[in-house]
Amino acid sequence: MDKIHAVYNSRFNYLNEIKISPLSRAYTFSDSVYEVIPFCNSKIIAFKRHIKRLEKSCHALKLTFDIDKTSSEIHKLIEKSNLINGYVYYQVSRGIDLIRSHIYDDSLPVETFGYVVKHTFKSQKIKVMLCEDLRWQRCDIKSTSLLGNILSMNDAKRHDCNEVIMHKNNILTEGGASNVFFANDDTVFTPALSNNILPGITRELLINEIKASGIKVEEGEFSVSDIRAAKSIWLTSSTKGLAEVIDVLDMETELDHNHSLFQRCEKIFVEKFLSGS
Repeated sequence: MDKIHAVYNSRFNYLNEIKISPLSRAYTFSDSVYEVIPFCNSKIIAFKRHIKRLEKSCHALKLTFDIDKTSSEIHKLIEKSNLINGYVYYQVSRGIDLIRSHIYDDSLPVETFGYVVKHTFKSQKIKVMLCEDLRWQRCDIKSTSLLGNILSMNDAKRHDCNEVIMHKNNILTEGGASNVFFANDDTVFTPALSNNILPGITRELLINEIKASGIKVEEGEFSVSDIRAAKSIWLTSSTKGLAEVIDVLDMETELDHNHSLFQRCEKIFVEKFLSGS
């Protein structure tokens, strides 16, 4: 396996050579936030949006955040990797405790960590499972505290599913690591942003581009029954792009696997962000 370029507290090294304290608050409390920044054909996708979201997540946790340093480290990781397609994972944590404590010392130096890996951006067709949303009430923060997502997604894996679509009391929220879209004959729908939904960058990019192309988009409150009646369903994320749902576990659906509106949306997104031009 090729060595993975990484950075820890501004020191660049290979991932397997980086050592992190077990008293890092990222390790003991998930007291940290992160971003996944994709690049395709040597172009970073929506870099400023990703940095802005990381800044907002840090602000929500009252973490100090050096935009210029982080931006420089992300660019340097990509440069060192010599990769054409991939993504950077970058994490900011509150720091390292002297001993584990719920109450943190305000003077702790912030701890940062990142790495870059190869990734192939390709069309995906996935099977999903519906599940109750088990997560906390601030899913709009891109926190590393993802236990609810992990439990649900691995339960889905045991049922031969690739992802989940979560709901709170039958009201749709999002996927385990993605945002949810669905469509009828002429309109695209997606749950409106709230504390229960991460403001996905790919979600935002797609909405902007398809609206500009004249496609009607409705953001609102939708239920599980809307998934049952949908003609097309797809999930979006920085690494998935647009992943078409071809089956929902234990649900009879009316999905059209050649749905023209989905195909149009996918074409718009790929040509704008994933093509070589």
